[in-house]
Parts: sequence; structure tokens; C-alpha cells
Amino acid sequence: MLRDFLVWLATRLGKGPGEYDLSWSEALAGSLNFWGLLEGTHVLALMLFAGTIFLVDLRLLGVAFKKTPVSVISDRVLPLTVAGFLLMVLTGVALFYAKPLVYYHNLWFRLKLVFLALALINILVFHWRVQRNRHDWDAAPRPPAPARISATVSILAWVAVITFGRFIAYDWYECGKPLPRWANAAQECATSDRGAIDLEDMPQ
Repeated sequence: MLRDFLVWLATRLGKGPGEYDLSWSEALAGSLNFWGLLEGTHVLALMLFAGTIFLVDLRLLGVAFKKTPVSVISDRVLPLTVAGFLLMVLTGVALFYAKPLVYYHNLWFRLKLVFLALALINILVFHWRVQRNRHDWDAAPRPPAPARISATVSILAWVAVITFGRFIAYDWYECGKPLPRWANAAQECATSDRGAIDLEDMPQ
């Protein structure tokens, strides 16, 4: 069901009446200059978002800006964090729209989504539970354990998101190549246009 929708998104939406007319997705993927601008903007937006998040996380860990209240740092960088997040989401959705089937069958993209979900859940938990009593430890050089744990999870999750996002550009586990069975299964290569070739079934 999901793959059928992505096929329609990639090949049918916005396609003209002519046989060789491109869909909007294909036109976006084939636009050399705009694609590069979009990709570069996404990376810069991610750097802005993650960078401001890391500033707050380092304060929550008690390893930097110890004399500055957590609320001061958080309030100062919040506009930049929100701007970076919105730009990151908009450009990320556009990048996915340009190559939905490629990303759908990409192991690194799927791992990126897993850690992105973990990072976002951690943000919600921090804002709705951990910082409810922030006034008690706002100016403390070393915040309590729940805050430090949340900051650690945040840093690790966003580093994973950035790392796996970078790996998307490499074809180490591309469908259609001889891959371990687990990699074919994890990427649903059997349903991809390139198919699945199990490394274990190859003649030795």
C-alpha cells in the first residue's frame, strides 16, 4: 500500500499527457541546480538545528556554560532552533519527494528515521516531564540525572541522524546488489525495481 502510493508520487503526480512528460518528482530530481541548492540548504538547516540543540544539551550535562541558567541559553537559541527545524523539515520533505522510492528502499534512510523519531520523542519527554521542575535546578552547575540523561540521548540520537543521513549517498547496501539476507529484508528489496539478490545464495 505505502509503496504503491510512493510509485504514484514518483511517476504520476503532475505528469503531463505526453509519453515523455516528467512527473513533478522526476522534474525535481532532474533539476541539477535546484537539487543541489535544496540539498545544501537541508544540510545547513540541520547544522543550525542540531548546533543549537547541542548548546542546550551541553549545558544540561553540566560540561559547558555552567554559570548561565539553562533557561537563558534555551530562550536565546530557541528562535534559531525553530527556524532550523522548519527549514530542515521543508527541505527534507522536498528531497524525499524527489526520490521517494530510492529513499524508501534505502537502509540508511530507514535508520535515520528511527533515530529521528527517538530524538523527537526525547524532546517531547524533556519538555513535558523532565523540565517541569526546571525552576529548582535552572541555575545549578550540574542539573539532575533526568536532565543529563535526556541531554545524552539527544546528542547521541542527533549524531546518529546526521551520520546515517550522510551514509545515504553511498550505495553499500543498494538493492539489486548481492547483499546479506538481513539487508534485503530490512530494505524490502524484493519489492523494489532492482530486486533482491541474497549473498548467501551466490555460488562460492
